[in-house]
Amino acid sequence: MSKTTRRTFDAAFKLQVVKMIREQGLSVGQVCRDMNLVDSAVRRWVAQYDEEQAGGSGIGRPLTPEQQRIRQLEAELRQAKSDNELLKKVSAFFARELK
Repeated sequence: MSKTTRRTFDAAFKLQVVKMIREQGLSVGQVCRDMNLVDSAVRRWVAQYDEEQAGGSGIGRPLTPEQQRIRQLEAELRQAKSDNELLKKVSAFFARELK
């Protein structure tokens, strides 16, 4: 019994595969056969891309650079809000100590 290793693909590769399907009109099956990919994975990438193009965030790691940037900015915003809440609590604590 041979053990196969799980392959990983970066966002640029996934985006290239999806564009072959969406822009060049190739079928999912044909692209999978030509590139030795699994049908279900490619269909997930296509669904992710379609969701991102519709303005949603999709599921999983973003494919388009715009969605990657949006996710990064959302993470930075969450961190800034968390830091701000902490600063409010600390300033309230020290304000009580000064009275």
